[in-house]
Amino acid sequence: MDFRSGEELLKLCEEERCTIGEVMLRRETRISGTGRDVLLSAMERSYSVMKDAVKKALDSPAPSMGGLIGGEAAKMRARRESGRPVCGTLMSKAAGYAMGVTEVNASMGLIVAAPTAGSSGVIPGAFMAVQEEFSLSDSAMVMALFNAAAVGYLIMRNATVSGAQGGCQAEVGSASAMAASALAELMGAEPAACLSAASSALANLLGLICDPIAGLVEAPCQKRNALGASNAMICAEMALSGITEIVPFDEMVDTMNQVGQRIPVELRETALGGIAASPTGCRLCATLKKSS
Repeated sequence: MDFRSGEELLKLCEEERCTIGEVMLRRETRISGTGRDVLLSAMERSYSVMKDAVKKALDSPAPSMGGLIGGEAAKMRARRESGRPVCGTLMSKAAGYAMGVTEVNASMGLIVAAPTAGSSGVIPGAFMAVQEEFSLSDSAMVMALFNAAAVGYLIMRNATVSGAQGGCQAEVGSASAMAASALAELMGAEPAACLSAASSALANLLGLICDPIAGLVEAPCQKRNALGASNAMICAEMALSGITEIVPFDEMVDTMNQVGQRIPVELRETALGGIAASPTGCRLCATLKKSS
C-alpha cells in the first residue's frame, strides 16, 4: 500500500473505508514490516517529546543559544491567565505552545522535527491546545499525527520542506498544512475535507521567505511558528464548516514548489535578505559574532 499524491491517498481512504491517519499507519506497517503496536508506540513517544518540550518552555524558560529569544511562551501564559487574551484562550495556547517549542529547539533541547526543526512548534502547539480544550486522549492525538505524517510525506515527495530550497513556506507552511489536516480529522472531517484544510494552510503562507537573523533558527522563526499553528486551526475550522479550498491539495503542493524555486537565494535561509538584512538584523549579527 502506497500513494504518491493526495488524489491517490483519497482513493485509498475510500477503498479501505478509513481515515487518512489509518491509511498512513497501514502503509508504514506494510512497507516497514513493523508491527502496528510498535509503530503506535513510536509515534506516542514522539508526541510525548512534543509535550515535554512545551512543558519545559513553560516551567523552565531558558535563553536561546543566540540570545534572541527565550521566555516568550511563559509570557503568553501569564497574559492568558491574568487577562482576556485578544485571540481567545485556545488560540493563545496554540501560539504560546508553538513558541515554546522553538525556544527549546534554540536552546539545544529535545524536540521533534515535524517536518523540520525550524517548524517544530507548529504541530505540538496546535495539537496540545486542542487536546486540552476538548479533553482528547493521547491515542487520538497519535492517530492525528499519522494523518499529519501522510501530508508531510506527500509534500516531501512532490515538493520540499526545506527552507533553503523553498523558503519558510516550505517549512512553517508545510507544518501548518500537516497540522490543519490532522486537526480536521481529529474533529471528525472526512479525508477530502482534511486535504482541503491542508491546501488552504499552504495557500495562506504561500511565498513566505526564510530570513533568519544571523542565520539562527530563532527570529523571526519563533513568531512564524505561532502563525503556523494559528493558521492550521483556522484552516481546519473552515474545512469542518464545509468551506472547500478552490485549488486541490496536489496542485497547491506543486504551486508551493514552483514558488519556492522562484524565491531569490537571498530569501532562502542564507540570512542575506529580508529581516536578516535589516539594520537591526545586521547589528545583531555583528554583535553575536563578536561574542562568539
